[in-house]
Amino acid sequence: MEEKINKILVYSLLAAKNVLTLDDAALLTGLSKSHLYRLTCTHQIPYYKPNGKQIYFDRGELETWMKQNRVATVKEVEQQAVAYVVTRNQKGGTL
Repeated sequence: MEEKINKILVYSLLAAKNVLTLDDAALLTGLSKSHLYRLTCTHQIPYYKPNGKQIYFDRGELETWMKQNRVATVKEVEQQAVAYVVTRNQKGGTL
């Protein structure tokens, strides 16, 4: 029971932070710390290193990064296909 309470406390403290440590970022993203380090080394994720040692992440930037490369649903792809066919037919094109 105490472990569950501690987890709840950690997550509620994390929710209140805008500047995240590596540990915080790992909890938020579900990625391992080593993978996050790899992403920072290859400049694939936005981060800050104000003192030259410890790295920090901006919560908003991290959430935006996590939401990139959205994959469309089947319904969205079908709607795009219909829109393409309609537009092409209006321009006098053939399939």
